[in-house]
Amino acid sequence: MHWEAYHCVESIEEALQLLDEYAGASRVIAGGTDLVIQLKNHQRRVKALVSLSSIKALRYIEQDGETIRIGALSTHNELAKSDLLMEKAKALSLAARAVGSPQIRNIGTVGGNIVNAQPAADTAIALLALGAKAKIVSSTGERVEVLENLFKGIGESSVNPAKEIVTEFIFPAFFRSAFQRLALRKAFTLPIINVAVALLIDQKNICREARIAIGPVSTVPFRAKKAEAILNNEIISEKKLVLAAAEAMREINPRDSLLRGSAMYRRAMVKVLLERALRDAVVVK
Repeated sequence: MHWEAYHCVESIEEALQLLDEYAGASRVIAGGTDLVIQLKNHQRRVKALVSLSSIKALRYIEQDGETIRIGALSTHNELAKSDLLMEKAKALSLAARAVGSPQIRNIGTVGGNIVNAQPAADTAIALLALGAKAKIVSSTGERVEVLENLFKGIGESSVNPAKEIVTEFIFPAFFRSAFQRLALRKAFTLPIINVAVALLIDQKNICREARIAIGPVSTVPFRAKKAEAILNNEIISEKKLVLAAAEAMREINPRDSLLRGSAMYRRAMVKVLLERALRDAVVVK
C-alpha cells in the first residue's frame, strides 16, 4: 500500500486541479473503507490520493420542493439517522443502517459506496429504486446521470475517480419506499439478497409508478422491470403484490454461490423479501 502523496483538500476546485496535475495517476478518496483495502491488496495502484473528507459543502441531506438532495460525502450513519429520509425515503435510511459495522457507517460515504460499484451495495439498491440521479463534476464541466448509467460491472463505474467527483444525489420526495435484506447474521456481513421498492400511489390507490431494485442477482444492481409492469397503472391489491414478487423471482438470474447460497434458494428469497417490502411500502404509517 504505497503512494507518494496524500492531499487533503478544502474545495472541489482544489481537488479537480490536483486530479488534472496528476493526469490520471491520482485517485479521489472519501471515507476510504473500500479503497484502502484495494490499495493494501494491490488491486489498485496510485501515485497520489486526493482526500475530499474536509469538504463540508458535500455533506448534507435536505429537501428542495419535491426533491431530496444528498451530498456525496454524507456518511451512512447520517443517512440512517436522518428523520427526513425516514419520512420521505425510508428505503435509503433502512439500507444505510444495514451497511457494515458502526465504524464503517461512521466513515463510509454514500458517494464512495456508489462509485465502488458493487451489485449488492445496500445504498445503491435503495437509490436505484428511488430513481436517483448523480451530479458529477470534472475540470471540463458538470453532468447529471441516472444511477443506472454509473454501473458497468462488478467494481466498474462510469465515474472516473482519477478525473471526476460525484458531488450530489437527487431523487423524488414523493415515493413510498421500503427495503429488505437477508444475510447470514445480523453483524457485519454481505447480503445474500437485498431488495428496495419505491411506489407512487395516488388517492384512488392506483400505482402510477413502481420501481424495484434487487441485488446481487447480476453484475450490476438490477431493476426488475417486468415485475414493475405488473403494478404500474393498476389498483394496489394483495394479489398484485404477490404476482409482482413472483414475476421478479422469474426475472432475475442469480448464480450459485458458496457465500450466498444456490440460485434456487436466492430466487425463492427474492420473492419472500419483495412481498414484505411491497407490503411495507403500501402501508401508510
